[in-house]
Amino acid sequence: MDVSIVIPVYNEEESLPELEKAIHEALNADFSYEIIFVDDGSTDNSWGVITSLSDKKDTVRGISFHHNYGKSVALQAGFEASEGKYVVTMDADLQDDPSEVPEMIQMLQNGYDLVSGWKKERHDPLSKTIPSKFFNYVTRKVARINLHDFNCGLKAYRAEVVENIYLYGELHRYIPMLAKREGYSRIAEKVVKHHPRKYGKTKFGFSRFMNGFLDLITITFVQRYLQKPMHFFGTVGVLLLLIGGGINFYMAFIKFFYGRGIGDRPLLFLGILLMVVGVQFFSTGLLGEMINKNHVEKQKPRIREKV
Repeated sequence: MDVSIVIPVYNEEESLPELEKAIHEALNADFSYEIIFVDDGSTDNSWGVITSLSDKKDTVRGISFHHNYGKSVALQAGFEASEGKYVVTMDADLQDDPSEVPEMIQMLQNGYDLVSGWKKERHDPLSKTIPSKFFNYVTRKVARINLHDFNCGLKAYRAEVVENIYLYGELHRYIPMLAKREGYSRIAEKVVKHHPRKYGKTKFGFSRFMNGFLDLITITFVQRYLQKPMHFFGTVGVLLLLIGGGINFYMAFIKFFYGRGIGDRPLLFLGILLMVVGVQFFSTGLLGEMINKNHVEKQKPRIREKV
């Protein structure tokens, strides 16, 4: 199997037959391929369309969840089911163009680990494009990866890349960061065509950008301190203990050597507070180190059906 196309689906019944046809036209001549539709708890007839396509086409497979888990979990299920040498992800809404895939695979064959699409000319409203530009700018600076469009659903990977990352929550936006953390730093970008939405409506609102920034903070922290939580919490704890201890030493000095009353001075309470919080941070670091020694089993979705 040359290529596995992983496509998360949520209420996209009208788009799926056209998307399958477009993928066939783009890949059939040059590659052996499979399409893995992951129905993320759709409430329309998306799963019925997927099963119908699977009955007619040997290249189509499907996974259906009991309820909506989110795009990251859907992608992870598709990654685990994929059998291709290369894995491509795209959205189900026909805005990504399958004709871009052969060139992206060629770039992987030339040595890249990951190729990310860049929707340079977008057919989205300003309410979506302006926040997206700001989000991508901040992510680019924090991640130190020179990509213009972290949110683009059209990406291509060598199979070993997706085998060595694990997606949960909303981390699908940061797959390049996860890949780089695992040592897959040969990351390229390709300008891709972006089509207007043909059916239905977008599933993403403004809240995804807030969630995206929170996830960016999470993944940045995890990347730096997952294996060494004491380095963060312990450092902050010791710093607060030193400041609080210094304040309280000063209070004790003026009490015993100058006979001044300190019981009603706010500075005394600040020193005590800093020391208490410092102990809490230090204790959190110790607990983090203890938890880090134990293996936590990854949570998996309950798959309802496969075809």
